[in-house]
Amino acid sequence: MFNSQDAHRANVLIEALPYIRRLAGQIVVIKYGGAAMVDEELKRSFALNLILLRAVGIYPVVVHGGGPQIGNLLERLNIGFEFIEGMRVTSPEVMDVAQMVLVGQVNTSIVGLINQQGGKAVGLSGHDGRLIEAVRMTLTRDPGYDQPPEIIDIGQVGKVTRINPQVLQALEHGQFIPVIAPVGVGEHGESLNINADLVASAVAAGLRASKLILLTDTEGVWDDQGKLIAELDPDQALSLMKTGVIAGGMKPKVTCGLEALAAGVDRAHIIDGRVPNALLLEIFTDRGIGTVLQGG
Repeated sequence: MFNSQDAHRANVLIEALPYIRRLAGQIVVIKYGGAAMVDEELKRSFALNLILLRAVGIYPVVVHGGGPQIGNLLERLNIGFEFIEGMRVTSPEVMDVAQMVLVGQVNTSIVGLINQQGGKAVGLSGHDGRLIEAVRMTLTRDPGYDQPPEIIDIGQVGKVTRINPQVLQALEHGQFIPVIAPVGVGEHGESLNINADLVASAVAAGLRASKLILLTDTEGVWDDQGKLIAELDPDQALSLMKTGVIAGGMKPKVTCGLEALAAGVDRAHIIDGRVPNALLLEIFTDRGIGTVLQGG
């Protein structure tokens, strides 16, 4: 017998239709991390969301993190490490562990989960087809007193110089979902550990994606009253960063979103990955669930 739940389901599908039409054939790059990578039900719903996106003609590309998992294995192996200004100093020994975790453990697990749920996923790192070319990143510190800046070596930490999209384009034509570990290849073939948000932004720019979506463990960007901001243009975002409203861990995520917009990505979304079916709720509903950055 017909009931109100049936009507609600029908309305949800109708609401999603214009978004499906608009995004059909478009690329959506998703940075996957936080609680969504840990909670078993969230992991399953994420995989099913990706499969649904692909089924309606949208091309999802996943870039995943793995910082906590790297830290846990380093501690178990009694390998010392330190952070400088939020960056993990990456010695060759630390890089070996990071690559083992990101490529051999986390990436394989995500690919297996998607395939287990009925999708077709393929795991990649920056070495595959030189997908992510990078150079070593250095930090500078101002010592003051009219002294020259201090250059700090943080080891095998990289920044993206170029994304080579041919491998991803071939996978798209084959109906596969690419899952990318944030390990770049340096000038001499060495592995470089790169922040996953930065990789996702660079991949979105390199593919001229329609959307960049960053999954986080918070609702999105908050205003100075602690309320969620549904939409931001670049000028507003820069103003909020200047006044300190956007600060801490949210600031680099917003910066990644702005860089993607400047490179031609239509929209950047910062959403709460702790919400089941977060991708579908953000992409296919009128209200969404997080903060969207778009051109003014």
